Amino acid sequence: MTAVESFLQLTEPKQTVEKAVREKPSVSELTTIESPGTPSEDNPISEKKKRVRAKREKASPSEIEFRRDVTLIITEKPQAALKIASALGNARKYSENNVPFYELTRNNKKIIVASAVGHLFNLTYAKGEKGWPIFKTEWVPSYERAAFTRRYYELIKKLAKRANEVIIATDYDIEGEVIGWNILRFIVKQEDAKRMKFSTLTKPELEKAYDYPMPTLDWGQAYAGETRHYLDWLYGINLSRALMSAIKKAGSFRVLSIGRIQGPTLKLIVDREREIADFESEPYWQVFAHTHNTPYKYVKDIFNKEELKEFEHIKEAQAATTKKTEHVEPPHPFDLTTLQREAYGWHRISPARTLQVAQSLYLDGLISYPRTSSQKLPPEIEPKKILKILEKQFPIAKKATRANPVEGQKSDPAHPAIYPTGEIASLDGDEKNIYELIVKRFIAAFASDAELARTYGMLVADDKKFTASGTAVIEKGWMDIYPSTVEESTVPDLNGSVKIDKIEVAEKETQPPKRYTPASLITLLEKKNLGTKSTRSMIVETLFERGYLEGKSIQATPLGMKLIASLEKYSPIIIDENLTRDLEEKMEDIQFKNDNRLQKEKAVLADVERIIGNIAREFKEKELEIGQALVEGSQELREQQREQSIIMPCPQCKVGMLTIKYSKKTKRQFAACTKYPECKATYSLPPNSIIKKTDKMSENNLPLLMALRRGRKPWIFEFNPNYQKVSEFTPH
Repeated sequence: MTAVESFLQLTEPKQTVEKAVREKPSVSELTTIESPGTPSEDNPISEKKKRVRAKREKASPSEIEFRRDVTLIITEKPQAALKIASALGNARKYSENNVPFYELTRNNKKIIVASAVGHLFNLTYAKGEKGWPIFKTEWVPSYERAAFTRRYYELIKKLAKRANEVIIATDYDIEGEVIGWNILRFIVKQEDAKRMKFSTLTKPELEKAYDYPMPTLDWGQAYAGETRHYLDWLYGINLSRALMSAIKKAGSFRVLSIGRIQGPTLKLIVDREREIADFESEPYWQVFAHTHNTPYKYVKDIFNKEELKEFEHIKEAQAATTKKTEHVEPPHPFDLTTLQREAYGWHRISPARTLQVAQSLYLDGLISYPRTSSQKLPPEIEPKKILKILEKQFPIAKKATRANPVEGQKSDPAHPAIYPTGEIASLDGDEKNIYELIVKRFIAAFASDAELARTYGMLVADDKKFTASGTAVIEKGWMDIYPSTVEESTVPDLNGSVKIDKIEVAEKETQPPKRYTPASLITLLEKKNLGTKSTRSMIVETLFERGYLEGKSIQATPLGMKLIASLEKYSPIIIDENLTRDLEEKMEDIQFKNDNRLQKEKAVLADVERIIGNIAREFKEKELEIGQALVEGSQELREQQREQSIIMPCPQCKVGMLTIKYSKKTKRQFAACTKYPECKATYSLPPNSIIKKTDKMSENNLPLLMALRRGRKPWIFEFNPNYQKVSEFTPH
């Protein structure tokens, strides 16, 4: 790992660099393109030259002399390039250095469609910058760290020489705008271009986006995105280096990172952990009056045991029953956060995996763009046509009888809510589960209300009120389409005096607050306006990777606890969510208000430099103390991990313990005896995974282990030391 990679946090919005940038240029400022001349009568083309020209026209594009005769469309990903080229005409595929691009003709105009592979430029520190704090940055080609991107860089550079027009067709969001802008200014050497805007990779929408493009880049998204890159890079590199310097000064080493969003997020989890640790349970009692085989609960919980005596002599009560019909509207269409929450709730698919799958479904043309905050479906998407198409694969779509969909409150200026396009594909696994959730949610938004019968019963005895309620489904409506959790129950229709069969007392204990799940945590981050819809899930994953968090019910590790405690004591501004929220609001101002964007960007970055400078001064004064706290937390974490890695007694030597170990040579985990080298027992474990113990046993009384792979569901398997092959591990 290089020095830069050791300090950069790669999951907060992508890193970027300072370069003087003007506001949108005038036409006169754009680069003048020299058109090729035509032969005159005084200089006729010889027959030999005619043959050469004909040969060139039959040659592959890489062999053709570059002429400014084409429209160059630049996409964010290769799959999007294929979709756009296929939508616009009868495209022919070419390849250069194993990088595909496409040529076609539309309305007598030559078009080339080429792609990037995400960011072709990243921020880094300027030459000569060492230590920290660092403020001088620059954009550099991504191929300096990711060599494979060079082929895409070079191809776009080459194709741009043929272009008399450039159209940016990256994803229409902040990240996509920065990707397109950087390609335009650093490779194409052009300061503005037309912009295709689309939310699905379907033929009708792509044709419309091409035929009616935006005349310029979305400068609000471009400047807001660049600002986010600058400040996240400045925070990430400087604060991460600060932690690394501190732990080094204390005589240890560990790859650590903290960032603008990471810090406040980790503090939320640590605060919850402290609440749980400080919680003292206390007993309380619930009282139930039973009549007609139905328990009615006293309306209050009892915390004074002496009060229970007041219920001992209750033998009869006055009953009253009320009934009402309730209409329940369908749920609104999915925004990204709601999709992530529902996917975790119904299928236990992590938020990060949900985003990954949704992005894949989008690139396959099956759903609309998933990184959206909108809960609304505009008429332009022609939802009724989509519903009609969906009927072939989902006959239940016939129940979508509502003229207009039920919608939520949130909107997004860039994209509508997530919806299926109507395209058909054969799917399985997570892809199938996520796709069907989206389809059923979309259909349900057009379905009729569910109709429920609610029954509320009340008993009054000695001025004490007891209640019970029941629910019956009259009409399922949308509940017949989208998963729901309505539990039906009955309450007798009682009125007047009734006999109390018994008084039941149930002893309970107050419970501490629940730990966050991945889904509830990203919901909280959205509520607090920390991070973006695209980055929240990846930020949480980074905290796990750094060893700050663990568990499905998210728990801070000793290292995470010590880190927050030391920052609270010596540099609380690093974990101040109010500061982070203020920066988010300033970036939204840049994005949505069309005035002085460059000046606003400079003002934000000046504030960040001032803040980081203040952090540096107070941090360096207490660097040793912070480092010692981090070393202590790191040691506690290692000891905890050591205990958690023990699988079972060694079946060969009968003395040592089999533990999960990691081989630097093979870059995979394996099981080995703690008595090595006396005992050389080793056992294979599933490759390309992080293996953890579950503290559960199989039916064969053997340990159950968990294999974790990024973006995949956890795989629980039985560890049997008699098996050597991974294929022989028993899944559970």
